[in-house]
Amino acid sequence: MKAMILAAGRGERMRPLTDTTPKPLLKVDELCLIEHHIFNLKKAGFTDLVINTAWLAEKIHNKLGDGSNYGVNISYSDEGEALETGGGIKRALPLLGEDNFLVVNGDVWCDYDYKNLPHLKDDCLAHLILVDNPEQHPEGDFSIKEGFLSNNKNKKKTYSGIGIYSPKLFTQKEDRFPLGPILRSAADNNKISAKYYAGLWLDIGTPERLQKLQELFD
Repeated sequence: MKAMILAAGRGERMRPLTDTTPKPLLKVDELCLIEHHIFNLKKAGFTDLVINTAWLAEKIHNKLGDGSNYGVNISYSDEGEALETGGGIKRALPLLGEDNFLVVNGDVWCDYDYKNLPHLKDDCLAHLILVDNPEQHPEGDFSIKEGFLSNNKNKKKTYSGIGIYSPKLFTQKEDRFPLGPILRSAADNNKISAKYYAGLWLDIGTPERLQKLQELFD
């Protein structure tokens, strides 16, 4: 299975750090955020990686190269101008192939073991990992009902940014679109399975949260 790391965002909330450095290259414990993802994915057996880029893309290319320094193969889906999450994944489909693939948000930190990811259930278009709602997002995103993603307003959890996807989910004609609406639509038709993860998870969206993550390593 191939894995995609989402790394095209501008990182507005992380400014001024991201004015000259793309968010995936910000460092924690002497490694860039995206390097932590690469090593964790490799440890779980993912060696064919696709990374989408937009803001300061050349710096990501120059840092990571073809992945050989990390023992993986890296392909790039360059967007020029970021296409939002859904559009970014759709643009990368030719690189990801016809099989199901893993997607990881480049600006999250999680100690989830990717070896525990399940295969997609029959007729499912995705499988999402949900976590407890962080203080900056108390309303959550989705619920889980009998192993399936639900838009029910009760006991909502937050999407971790980790999920397995089928290429069949991305049928939009548009080039630029968010991921949320298509997930909600598929959830209404019981097409997305989901599981709750209670481990360590952080959304590294601001300098303060980046510092909080660094403190975990100190």
